Amino acid sequence: MRASFKETPVANRLHIGVFGGTNSGKSSFINRFTGQEVSIVAKVAGTTTDPVYKAMEIHPIGPCVFIDTAGFDDETILGKQRVEKTRLAAEKTELALILLSPEQLEDGGDPLVCYEKELEWCRLFQKKKTPVLLILNKMDLGMESDRICACLKKETGADVLEISAKTGEGMEQVKDALTRMLPEDYDCISITGSLVQEGDLVMLVMPQDIQAPKGRLILPQVQTLRELLDGKCFVMCVTADSFLDALATLKNPPKLIITDSQVFPFVYRHKPEESLLTSFSVLFAAYKGDLPSYLEGAKELDRLHGQSKVLIAECCTHAPLSEDIGREKIPAMLRKRFGESLSVDVVSGTDFPEDLSEYQLIIQCGGCMFNRKYVQSRIDHANSQKVSITNYGVAIAFLTGILDYIAKPYN
Repeated sequence: MRASFKETPVANRLHIGVFGGTNSGKSSFINRFTGQEVSIVAKVAGTTTDPVYKAMEIHPIGPCVFIDTAGFDDETILGKQRVEKTRLAAEKTELALILLSPEQLEDGGDPLVCYEKELEWCRLFQKKKTPVLLILNKMDLGMESDRICACLKKETGADVLEISAKTGEGMEQVKDALTRMLPEDYDCISITGSLVQEGDLVMLVMPQDIQAPKGRLILPQVQTLRELLDGKCFVMCVTADSFLDALATLKNPPKLIITDSQVFPFVYRHKPEESLLTSFSVLFAAYKGDLPSYLEGAKELDRLHGQSKVLIAECCTHAPLSEDIGREKIPAMLRKRFGESLSVDVVSGTDFPEDLSEYQLIIQCGGCMFNRKYVQSRIDHANSQKVSITNYGVAIAFLTGILDYIAKPYN
């Protein structure tokens, strides 16, 4: 069930990226399409610098985020850095719109030459299996368009629409096209998958440690709890120190126990035999990433040694904490098993190395702060360089010897 507009976290919204050359009308298009002044519009090249993210509700698409990007032909002093930001936005994009201006094409010119950059980006999205729509803007100028559209359609196979961001003409056709382009699994993937059904009792074991914001639950806990309630499950929330007492109050054992990865071993030792056990991190490994890839990547843990180098990849950006699972607890587990000389690097936010060749293994967090497309792009990036990648929960379950006994959301 899709949450309402205000309740939907940014990471769970459909990310629609708008790309194109400088002054192709990207910002004007977004402002016209959304009916809001989302982006600054000016005739000066390079007006949009860093990508602008705007959360919206677009009927019938639902909650989404529009990304207004810098022109990918930006030749200003900071152009290279801006284009890199645009490439990062492309990694998060689930539906791509590429705007083209007929002003770029001289009379009788070859569209394939004129729009070489746009075609390059179109092929990039198609390679990533990201649905892409080509939009010929500024049709109000009365310039030739039929020949351009036919040529681009033949070259790319992508749909090509004519619009005017100035007058609003063609906007409904864009909305219809976006609706048709929605990924098949959009709004269908659930956090708990096939593990529970209506009427099941689920126990959430949630240590309220230093990483939990004061007075609040962390996002994976909130999202999982909401999904279970929407699915009409009975939910019991406890902390790790009250886990045993809570079990003792129950007439029947929980169908499923979902715990924080760091208390996996304790909960596993004391859970009822008939109760399934998983973790928030394992659930999000499937919900936001690729669980089979993570399970395969975990096998690399058996091949680590004292001279290995491991990359811990967090999505959150926060100051180091004394009990941090990614910066402190997982590295400590690795060094205890493979030796103190094992090297661990930590990156956070969108800081993810282009060259991964120095690492034997990447351990990715649950990814609750990013959308699934971006987390999958990291997995694809690691796979392309033949570097194993796994996930916090999967790695901890493997290191504690209980991975084979952990319930997977999609079997």
